[in-house]
Amino acid sequence: MNANVCVIGAGCSGLTAIKNLVQAGVENVVCFEKNDQIGGNWIFTAGESHSSVCETTHIISSKKMSEYLDFPMPEEYPDYPSHKQVLEYFRSYARHFGLEKYIRFNTAVKKVVKTEGEKWRVILDNGEDHVFDYLFVANGHHSVPRHPALPGDFTGTYLHSHAYKTNEPFRGKRVLIIGAGNSGCDCAVEISRVAEHVAISMRRPYYIIPKFLMGKPADTFNGPMSHFPRFIREPLQQFSLWLQVGSYEDYGLEKPDYPATRCHPVLNSELLYKIRHGKVFPRKGVQRINGIEVTFEDGKVESYDVIIAATGYKIAFPFFDPSFINFEDSERVELYLRMLHPQHPTLFFIGLLQPQGCIWPLSDLQSKYAANVVAGRAKLPSGIAALAREEADEISRSFIASKRHSLEVHYLPFFKKIKKHIPDGVPEWSLRANAS
Repeated sequence: MNANVCVIGAGCSGLTAIKNLVQAGVENVVCFEKNDQIGGNWIFTAGESHSSVCETTHIISSKKMSEYLDFPMPEEYPDYPSHKQVLEYFRSYARHFGLEKYIRFNTAVKKVVKTEGEKWRVILDNGEDHVFDYLFVANGHHSVPRHPALPGDFTGTYLHSHAYKTNEPFRGKRVLIIGAGNSGCDCAVEISRVAEHVAISMRRPYYIIPKFLMGKPADTFNGPMSHFPRFIREPLQQFSLWLQVGSYEDYGLEKPDYPATRCHPVLNSELLYKIRHGKVFPRKGVQRINGIEVTFEDGKVESYDVIIAATGYKIAFPFFDPSFINFEDSERVELYLRMLHPQHPTLFFIGLLQPQGCIWPLSDLQSKYAANVVAGRAKLPSGIAALAREEADEISRSFIASKRHSLEVHYLPFFKKIKKHIPDGVPEWSLRANAS
């Protein structure tokens, strides 16, 4: 194919974008990656740099539910691989499909401007200027921290979980974590191993779900239920979770007043254990701060040396002018299939979603569809604007309203939704390899 395609980012979504483009027969592909290697936020660095995993990170979806569609993880990997194993998996994927020759490392994209004819002018940090027919944006959405508005002046040490790498700096400290998503719970558990006191502040009730249910990874256990109608599935999931955990009130936590499927899952097998062993203390939302003294909404007052804000990330595209595309403060993102913009038919967002499951297989499927659009085998649907509005409406109905859920999808229905747009007979890698 003669089309020139630019891919921004060589993380998990950018890699599969390159692979699917090449698989579809698109020859003129270049990926710009600001780091010196593939992997995105799975490249661990001990110091604060790019957004990276922390020292003890393991994935929260099981390996069988996380792997790319045509590249299984090694059998010897555990159910929940470590960040080192995940990075090696990405490297193996890149080696197997020969992707690195399409990637320019240490090359940051400074600015992207749409030009006449639905083309894209890409300006690099080094001053180079290129024009492409198609743009695949795969820069991730865990790079720009979202900070909370602290009600007062904290005179201790403050950081976002983005900067957390290891628990050692918090040895002997009194630490407050604000936010009980996956990052917040992980920080609380790890820091509790060395700190004098750890508390976790929750503004609303959360479901804390063990990583294993009935001896199986939670997503594998719940997988068969995803085929059931909602009125059957939700009670079954609630009951099975209750059998494993009991009442959240027994842990000093508020009981959620919504089904578990209406929020992004928090997978953590240790937090409830740590709470019941007096190593992590649940706290209400923060009402005010004065110096190192924190007052919570129930009137409890405690002093802390450190506050860690585990309050998520903004959806950021630093290379776009904010007047062009800007979802930073949006609770509603009108993209069809979380990838197609109604006004820009040659622009594809890959991996800009937050599934109740793993992103990587969905990024793979998004890339497969987009690559075959570029190759001329698949078509964009008509009425993308209306479809994008309907999809955003469905997300609003299905999940608790918050910036955290603006990209949220249910894995299996969304997988099927993308797949129906991919025509039969598109090239598979083995067929392309045999043909070449």
